[in-house]
Amino acid sequence: MGIGDAMEIDAATKICALIGNPVEHSLSPALHNAAFHAADLNYAYVAFRVEEVGPAVAGLRALNVQGASVTIPHKVSVIDHLDRLDEGAERIGAVNTIANQGDALVGYNTDGDGALDAMRGAGFDPAGRRVLILGSGGAARGIAFTLAAKAEPAVLGILGIETPEVDRLVQDLGERTSCPTRGGSHSKDALARAMKGADALINCTPVGMDPRSDESLVPADLMGQGLFVFDVVYNPLRTRLLQEAESRGLKTLSGIEMFICQAAAQFELWTGAPAPREVMRAAIESRMGGKGGA
Repeated sequence: MGIGDAMEIDAATKICALIGNPVEHSLSPALHNAAFHAADLNYAYVAFRVEEVGPAVAGLRALNVQGASVTIPHKVSVIDHLDRLDEGAERIGAVNTIANQGDALVGYNTDGDGALDAMRGAGFDPAGRRVLILGSGGAARGIAFTLAAKAEPAVLGILGIETPEVDRLVQDLGERTSCPTRGGSHSKDALARAMKGADALINCTPVGMDPRSDESLVPADLMGQGLFVFDVVYNPLRTRLLQEAESRGLKTLSGIEMFICQAAAQFELWTGAPAPREVMRAAIESRMGGKGGA
């Protein structure tokens, strides 16, 4: 199959998939199919809106699907339906990638490394800095554990609306890492306190994602001078949070960078081939008309 030829699906095509809810906004199919095509691999990637993750994983197994991306809200609940986890995913307690290794469906987490690579690529090193994470779900777990293990921030703050989930994440970080961690409920007052002295803010919630692109969890007047603002949402590329941060002269990072980094790691797990990152980036930029989009 040449690069300029149309992709053909046949009985030998290996299928990869996205499972989550919602998935209609996702650019993963465009990104991965462009990468498979550029690498001349007989693979195809499709998206499935999934409400019940157990039957969905059983379907992946029965159909011998090569691999899958896992997104909201299944990154934690999917674990019970896999055969085993790699060391990183087991430590984190969340999975965003499934690889079919023939005899087993194995869970991985590429979110955290993707986020850390993107942050460092943008010129922000979390080492020794005060980092505030909004959210406590699968993406927040992946990023928090990776920062704690590989970047050694001075302190991690975690605020979320699901208090038991926040408490569990803080407890797990305390038991499995040496990083000082503080958690709390996401209220106006708690956010205002946590923002004081923060060096970086990471939004790991879907707030700001299309179709809620006019929303932000953080009032602009709480964003102090020198704050680094990272939104894991990539659709739209410039969320309201990022726009308001930029209007205050702050350095920002769009979720598109993390998206590409974590997707490249997925590609390599599924295919064993180097990921064509520039092709992935071009596919996303083309779909988003140069404006970008999670």
